[in-house]
Amino acid sequence: MRFMMMVKADADSEAGVMPEQELIEAMGKYNEEMVRAGVMLAGDGLHPSSEGARVYFRGGERTVVDGPFAETKELIAGYWLIEVSSKEEAVEWARRCPSPMGEGKEAQIEIRRVYETDEILPPEAAAREDRLREELANRSAQ
Repeated sequence: MRFMMMVKADADSEAGVMPEQELIEAMGKYNEEMVRAGVMLAGDGLHPSSEGARVYFRGGERTVVDGPFAETKELIAGYWLIEVSSKEEAVEWARRCPSPMGEGKEAQIEIRRVYETDEILPPEAAAREDRLREELANRSAQ
């Protein structure tokens, strides 16, 4: 099962303040641990929402709104995509994470299971998605 672990943003991450070197090193060790355990598929930090945009869909219209966005608690500062055998294992990996905003600061990691193609798509569409994922993996390997 794949899970997305999302680090919720705070005022510092939204202001573009980079983490302390100590936290960067701790996160690097945590990422190494997940890679060596074979559970980490991807993970990155995200630039502040001031550098992003949202596309809203209403009826047949698309509206683009540039950041920043006001509700920091609803924004994501970074993520990991992991593959584990259960939600409990995903929770355990999140519990092992260094505090994402630095020790002593409030932080939150939201964990959500990722749909597998065969859970939501008919067989033909699932096969197409699997081929696309394989193509992406081959590109990454080059």
